[in-house]
Amino acid sequence: MPDYDLDNAYTIDGPKSAKELYGKWAATYDGSFGDGWGYIAPCDIASIFKELSDGNEAILDIGAGTGLVAEHLEDFVVDGIDITKEMLDMAGEKGLYRNRIVGDLLKPLDMADDAYGGVISSGTFTHGHVGPDCLTELLRLCRPGALFVCGCIPPVFDRMGFGSTLAILNAQGVISPLSFRDIPIYEGKDHPHAKDRGIVMVFRKC
Repeated sequence: MPDYDLDNAYTIDGPKSAKELYGKWAATYDGSFGDGWGYIAPCDIASIFKELSDGNEAILDIGAGTGLVAEHLEDFVVDGIDITKEMLDMAGEKGLYRNRIVGDLLKPLDMADDAYGGVISSGTFTHGHVGPDCLTELLRLCRPGALFVCGCIPPVFDRMGFGSTLAILNAQGVISPLSFRDIPIYEGKDHPHAKDRGIVMVFRKC
């Protein structure tokens, strides 16, 4: 089993390489990265969602992986979508999701309109993964008022055009004005990214 880490993940350049890397990493991901790197962003993002949520409607966890976000959403009904079946299989062993959906966020999804009251994400909007082009499709899946709480890292936010995309959606009346939270991504471990910080995008569908 190769010794994968964050820098391996940052080399991803599309869906094919994402499926290959995460498919091979799935069995050891929680221990080697989640615990090994002190990855606390999923817990912090889930806490923000719980703080701001006004109901218990179903949530869609995008880029769900092994369920590190859903572990902290025990009082909610959560569906998880990920491009890598092997990662979702690991989440399935934990019994975290109502539905586990293998899907590519860069393509139209065979899912119903207005099905969710919220979208949450940790670790999806990062180098080589998914950019803001998926937001229109995700908004289609959500009812008006749905809460979005999605983590991102600042270089990706700038480079992939999240700012302009979100500004346009707000100007068009599709989403509410945004707020942002600054969070640590890691805690308690010594590695090259130990001091990295993330931003959490918070808005609602209008």
